[in-house]
Amino acid sequence: MASESNDFLFSDQDDEPLLSETVSEFWDVLIVDDDPEIHSVTKLALSGVEFWDKGLRFHHAYSGAEALSVLKNNHSISVVLLDVVMESDDAGLQVVKQVRESLNNHNVRIILRTGQPGYAPEEKVIREYDINDYKTKTELTRSKLITALVTAIRSYEQVCQLEFQSRALNNILYASKAILGFTDIKAFTMAVIKQLSFILECEPQGLLCGSLDDDNQVCVLGGCVEYNEFIGQGVEQLDNGRIILQVKNCLEQGTHQHTEIDSTYLLKSKNRQAAIYLETAHIPSESQLQFAEIFLTNVSVGLDNVRLFNRLRDAAYKDTLTGLSNRNDFMNKVERFYHPGKNDYVFLLIDVAQFSDINNGLGQEIGNLILVAIVDRLRQEYPQAELISRIGADVFGLLLPKEQCDIEMLCEHLSLPFNAGEHILPINFKIGMCCQGDFKPSGIETLKLGYIALNQAKKQSMEAVITYTPDMEEQMAWRLGIIRQLRQDFEQRKLEVWFQPQLDLKTLDIIGCEALLRWPSGNGQYISPAIFVPMAEDAGLIVEIGQWVLEQACMQQKRLEQLGFAISIAVNVSVPQFKVKGYAQRVKDTLINYQVEPKFIELEVTESVVMDELSNVITTLQELKDFGIEIAIDDFGTGFSSLSYLQRLPLDRLKIDRAFIKDLPGEDCEAIAALIISLGARLGLKTIAEGVETQAQADYLSELGCDEVQGFMYAKPMPEKELITYLQAKH
Repeated sequence: MASESNDFLFSDQDDEPLLSETVSEFWDVLIVDDDPEIHSVTKLALSGVEFWDKGLRFHHAYSGAEALSVLKNNHSISVVLLDVVMESDDAGLQVVKQVRESLNNHNVRIILRTGQPGYAPEEKVIREYDINDYKTKTELTRSKLITALVTAIRSYEQVCQLEFQSRALNNILYASKAILGFTDIKAFTMAVIKQLSFILECEPQGLLCGSLDDDNQVCVLGGCVEYNEFIGQGVEQLDNGRIILQVKNCLEQGTHQHTEIDSTYLLKSKNRQAAIYLETAHIPSESQLQFAEIFLTNVSVGLDNVRLFNRLRDAAYKDTLTGLSNRNDFMNKVERFYHPGKNDYVFLLIDVAQFSDINNGLGQEIGNLILVAIVDRLRQEYPQAELISRIGADVFGLLLPKEQCDIEMLCEHLSLPFNAGEHILPINFKIGMCCQGDFKPSGIETLKLGYIALNQAKKQSMEAVITYTPDMEEQMAWRLGIIRQLRQDFEQRKLEVWFQPQLDLKTLDIIGCEALLRWPSGNGQYISPAIFVPMAEDAGLIVEIGQWVLEQACMQQKRLEQLGFAISIAVNVSVPQFKVKGYAQRVKDTLINYQVEPKFIELEVTESVVMDELSNVITTLQELKDFGIEIAIDDFGTGFSSLSYLQRLPLDRLKIDRAFIKDLPGEDCEAIAALIISLGARLGLKTIAEGVETQAQADYLSELGCDEVQGFMYAKPMPEKELITYLQAKH
């Protein structure tokens, strides 16, 4: 459209002096107006204007569509002088919308101009479409036009700078991520050269040199392919004198070196010297150097990490005391020997028995000397071993060709005493063996098989060496399944406590009952305590279960007392329970909590409990005895232990094991039963026989002077309701 006044552009032209036209770079300005005369006068008014040593270069469009075409094909446009009303009343606004949304150009600055103030866009529209300024053509004097243009150019430059910095920082972030995670120095240096050349916009031709060890010798650590043959060699071995000189200057002067054809960057660190040499076609710009400096910091950290990794790798796969490969290294290497169908090798786990006793008794220093002596002997006797490793604190792994594995000779080698300082010590060993035919693809799985065999050897006192068989793993899996199910059922309170009456042998009056743990299998049957109790002890679950049984016994005693049956209840105590700190006080607190008189609770302990740390056992039992709780020795006579402890223990009762009752009367068992009953009488202790099933057994026990009995002849173990019915029937 034609302008109403064309003189406004020149109205104050004398206020601003014309600037020099001799410049080498330009700010690109797009004039968009359907009036050709506006193009001419705008260009004339702005001729000779410079900003930041750059002049103006004009581009022209006479419609909104033409403006979009120019902007789409020319990304150097910094400012658009845009008429609002052209082919339509909102043509200018539509151009703004398309530039920002369709062309996704958020850098170019837009100054809206209109000769019809009534079509001025609202403030909301200006804000939403990121319009730099809005002027009516009548108010745009040359001075004001230049001011608006300079403001727009300054804004454009700031936006572009921010975009450049954001892009550069993203590049640095990407480059830094690209070099992280490398543990191999060769791969690390190649990645560094590639990423640094990307930041500096040059070809990835260069190398990284420095020291990884403490000798500070500067070597070629890696770089582009052409320097691979020099990796590990000193820098002076390169056949490029310029690189040698530039690296030397960089390290000696402690600063980056730049020329027209190359740059050498110092990697700062207190622990080592390192530099990056890179071929360049120009001296890097100030901004490139700033961003490169940020990246170099990450390179320096990465190089230190690689250096540290080389040290940690030894620590991760090598035992520092013995110099042997460790557990991790053993698992990695033993995988190489997995060959289905072959059986040429054997893997042995050698455990030092009671090694903790050596450490506790003679000190850790002597213990370490013993371990070193063992390693020396293994190396001496088996120089052809494929692997000798320290698997654990006192466990060694040995991988031998099957033809060289003579178990008798191995045991003979290990049976000779070991020198440790001033000590000459005989050492016992337990050994688990696994043949190659049973090896697994995973090293940790193969190691597990060795441990299964070793654990079996530890449980068998007579055998020093046990060879793995597949059924061992099945038994182990079954055992773990039982323990898992037991724990689950205990937590869900599915276990039961039954009670077996105990009677006075002379009067047959009920004097008490024994609390017995029962585990329902879910199909109407019960799992034998002989199976699950030892497992619960090994798993550490018996402590919780034992406490629960005691609580159940206390509650049962109170219920029976309320029904008029003042009888005691005997509760079995396991070794793990007895070892819990403060066990006696916990028992007392339980009785107090349930308001049970101590005389109505009896604790039955086995000989294995008694013989474990006798002095502590005596102290604990005496504390319980003083509280009023009765103490019985369960299964007496089966432990093959000394009888001398009986005089020292605060006991009330000896319980004759059913093993000595079942064949009565009979010459072989009569003597033992008679001896126990006589011994109890002399020590002032009552005797109770368990497992009584016949009248002949009862008569013979009565003749011997036995005080009490318990067995199927009188009553089987029964749940609470049946017990109450039984007691009511007896009264």
